[in-house]
Amino acid sequence: MLKKKIFILDTSVLLYDKNSIHSFPDSEVIIPLVVLDEVDRFKEKVGIVGEAARYVNRYLDDLRKNGNIHEGIEIESGQLIKVEINHNDYVPEGLSPNSVDNRIIGLAVGVSKERDQQLVTVITKDINFRVKCDALGIKSEDYYKDRIVFSRSQIYSGQRTIELTKSQIDKFFSDKVIHIDDEELLSGLSINEFIIGKSKDNFSMMGKFDGEKIIPLSSNLNDLISVSPRNKEQKFALDLLTDPKVPLVTLTGIAGSGKTYLTLMSALSSLKSGNHERIVITRSIQPVGKDIGFLPGDINDKMDPWLSPIADNFRVAFKDITYYNVMRDKREIEVAPLSFIRGRTFNNTFIIVDESQNSTIHELKTIITRVGENSKIVLLGDIEQIDTPYIDSLSNGLTVVVEKFKNSTIAGHVTLLKGERSKIATEASRLI
Repeated sequence: MLKKKIFILDTSVLLYDKNSIHSFPDSEVIIPLVVLDEVDRFKEKVGIVGEAARYVNRYLDDLRKNGNIHEGIEIESGQLIKVEINHNDYVPEGLSPNSVDNRIIGLAVGVSKERDQQLVTVITKDINFRVKCDALGIKSEDYYKDRIVFSRSQIYSGQRTIELTKSQIDKFFSDKVIHIDDEELLSGLSINEFIIGKSKDNFSMMGKFDGEKIIPLSSNLNDLISVSPRNKEQKFALDLLTDPKVPLVTLTGIAGSGKTYLTLMSALSSLKSGNHERIVITRSIQPVGKDIGFLPGDINDKMDPWLSPIADNFRVAFKDITYYNVMRDKREIEVAPLSFIRGRTFNNTFIIVDESQNSTIHELKTIITRVGENSKIVLLGDIEQIDTPYIDSLSNGLTVVVEKFKNSTIAGHVTLLKGERSKIATEASRLI
């Protein structure tokens, strides 16, 4: 009989995904007692982390009805769940047993020795903890359940270049369509993927794949809103942002590439056209650098510093922020802090989730599942600028959403490649 693989879960994993506690089928999952202490300290916290802490506590309490949790209780997937006391005697020399990480390391060493050197793997979202484990010869891994791609080159860009003949390109401009006959090419295209067609004699076209054929780009901006896209990616973005058949749009790109500006102008256009009744803006509250502490005032006052980019874009578009303040006073623009979004439903709303790369997939799922009838949601972010611990360019919520929705008829994605804010901003994104 094969021995079950042994995994020790760190606090960061349990708080990152509440379902991680039963996500290792046919394996033995050990939860250190010290981790339970840490989890319990987060049970009253507002948001996803607090919910995860409460879920883990309740799940383990219910599990006790089926046996002794110290000896191990097997669940439906064949997974065995145990809570182990600390093995402080096995903490490597030179490490303090008062450290939670070191006590988990001691547990890993102790369990391995007690099981005749059976391989034990520590699962943690903490990068430094994984490095420490590796230095001590202890196997450790990130929590990979939500990670879909394993290199940046694999991330879906939302566009591709294909080779066409001059006659195909001419036909596209005359008939406004290109039918795809190449089965191999057809199977590789994603719905709402943008196509750049080029011929050997330097003729070209741009279009969008609708699942069967390539159609021209469109932009349904209201006449009162004037936006001039500066590159092909911005044209692609405006197509998705103004397409009523695509209620979920994801935009990634370097700082200054126009993500927020194009989205805001499209949202204002939709309001002016009567397609939506309000704009709701939310974002992860994650500071860059040292936190400045609590902010005074009501919820709008507290959110003002985080929404400065929106005000800045109004200033660019309308030369001042009077229009922005008027719309907020009339509740046409509403601020919805991420921590308080659970339980709400947004109907007839254009929702903008800024800095989405700082959210986990579980936080973004909470937001996306709030979307009601006749609403559109746009997730924006630069996956190279992540300020949240335990997630990176491949495991953040925005990247996961892009990959999971890339073949959905109701979603579209564009990676904006060129900075348009200024030469210095673009150069900084490239060099630093």
